[in-house]
Amino acid sequence: MIVTTQKPFEEISQYLEPYHNIMVVGCGTCATEVQTGGEKQVNEMAEKLTGKWSVQKMMIEVPCDERIARREWRKIQKESANLDALLCLTCGAGVQTLAEIADLPCIPGLNTHFIGKVERIGLYYERCRACGNCHLAETGGICPVTRCAKGLMNGPCGGMVDGKCEVGDYTRDCGWVLIWNRLRKLGRVDLFRKTREPRNFGQEAIPREIDNIHIRQAQIAEKIETE
Repeated sequence: MIVTTQKPFEEISQYLEPYHNIMVVGCGTCATEVQTGGEKQVNEMAEKLTGKWSVQKMMIEVPCDERIARREWRKIQKESANLDALLCLTCGAGVQTLAEIADLPCIPGLNTHFIGKVERIGLYYERCRACGNCHLAETGGICPVTRCAKGLMNGPCGGMVDGKCEVGDYTRDCGWVLIWNRLRKLGRVDLFRKTREPRNFGQEAIPREIDNIHIRQAQIAEKIETE
């Protein structure tokens, strides 16, 4: 789940100041789940903007999927010819996808924070840094990159006291103590003793992309067979 929070309305208003005809675009997946850009939030935002701006509304199930976003945009493109800008209640990936498709100024209405776990609405925890080299099979399903404040691949470090981390004044659980307890429960403490290589930050080089030619080839072959 991509966790977002809504920007202050004053900030959004400043971004929209140069424009007149606005479309508020919501996300039917992550932003709906965390209640920052679902249909309810789109309606509330449109209501706040109406008066000073001419406002239209649109929901896209997965705005970060170019195929889906492009298909939905084609449906309303003629009716929206007078638009000046889009206010995107989506993550940053959704904003950038819509900017490419609509060729309009796309204003982010949300701040994107992390890939996280939803414990309950309003309570989210970062669980994945999208580092490109997952070690969860060796760490009992607990990520050392996000659960260890220092992102250590072998731990715990000397800053752990009674299972707590020195970062945050010993109020936060040490990630590697959590990993040890989980592996011990699973009967796999042998994995804890394994020495892992330092993180390869080259796999986090920016910008990143994945071009899985095997998937594309399989899709083409399947299409040919059905035809």
